[in-house]
Amino acid sequence: MNGIRRDFPLLGANPQLVYLDSACTSLKPAQVIDAETSYYTQLGACGGRSSHALGRKTTEKTEEARENVARFVGAEASGLVWTRNTTEGLNMVASGLDYSKRRKVVTSVMEHHAVLLPFMKLRDRGQIRLEIVGCESDGTVSAGRWAQAIDRETALVVTNSGTNTTGWKGNAREVAKIAHDSGALICIDGAQGVAHGRTDFRRDDFDFLCFSGHKMLGPTGIGALVSKRQLLDRLEPLMSGGGTVKAVSGGKIDPMNDQTRFEAGVQHYGGILGLAAACDYLKKIGMEKVEAHEKTLGMALRRELEAVDAVIYGPADAAGHSALYSFNLKGKPHDLALMLDRQGIAVRSGFFCAQPALEALGANDGAVRASCYVYNTVDEVNKFGEALRKLRQLY
Repeated sequence: MNGIRRDFPLLGANPQLVYLDSACTSLKPAQVIDAETSYYTQLGACGGRSSHALGRKTTEKTEEARENVARFVGAEASGLVWTRNTTEGLNMVASGLDYSKRRKVVTSVMEHHAVLLPFMKLRDRGQIRLEIVGCESDGTVSAGRWAQAIDRETALVVTNSGTNTTGWKGNAREVAKIAHDSGALICIDGAQGVAHGRTDFRRDDFDFLCFSGHKMLGPTGIGALVSKRQLLDRLEPLMSGGGTVKAVSGGKIDPMNDQTRFEAGVQHYGGILGLAAACDYLKKIGMEKVEAHEKTLGMALRRELEAVDAVIYGPADAAGHSALYSFNLKGKPHDLALMLDRQGIAVRSGFFCAQPALEALGANDGAVRASCYVYNTVDEVNKFGEALRKLRQLY
């Protein structure tokens, strides 16, 4: 990844910083920042509404971005809906489906709260029957566990293409096949998957895919829900408002017949252009190179953690693992994170909005998480290891 760090203004302004919190929010390259700023400096108007030149140009640029982002995940632009983030997309799927014929939803204990909470609410209201699949001791969820839980009563299966607790990339494509064999739909939480490996919506036969720009070098406040086009017709919009209808006349609503009926209100145009630029940036690197770089960093991370006898959560196998590890040393996770911060190393501590997952792994008081991305180096991981060795002596 030669030269990449020069593209990140925050790293240029803080050359001693070791940023290992990309699973929470990734840093932004200048190309993305410039793309987002270009909306405010060159366009500034509403898209899809105003007929003047700036409005038309805004519409043109945002629709080009829709095509670009859809291609990045192997999907059709006609099935891509702009959202604020993965969480909004997951809520749109959860609340928009009809569960009158099939009431069962299957997910796993290893999911983010953004997956679990919307469906737990539906369960508590009596709208669905929710089954939460357990995991093995290392946090993996076997195909056998999925196959046992998914049946002809299942309406929807929801899982991730990469966990935010262990860094493990499960076989979402295999789970999709199990779901479809029983006539169920599948929704993929791609927040940690899309950013760290090649995603192909059509190849893997997903029904819904949700992801966030801020996890993949893009701006905050922008994401996407990708759907098979015909399934959008079965989904009830989460919100209504300006831009979602053709007309409101005589007390009757004539809704839009494309994905824009889900995009209520003025959109985050700057964020949309920034997300498209992030996709361009990652495509220029090549997602295969991103995966290879992360594999190198992940193995280095594990070596450093093993050297200090840390409790490491998740599978030991480096294959199928991103450069993300959750761990604990003696002492409280937050204390360790604060002490690392004093040495210029940014990590996250707590439950990472996935408390059931960490408790299933035995981390009942939370953990510390170190997560790398394209701008990190092995030297930085070594610096992280040196800091851990010093802190271990304190304990």
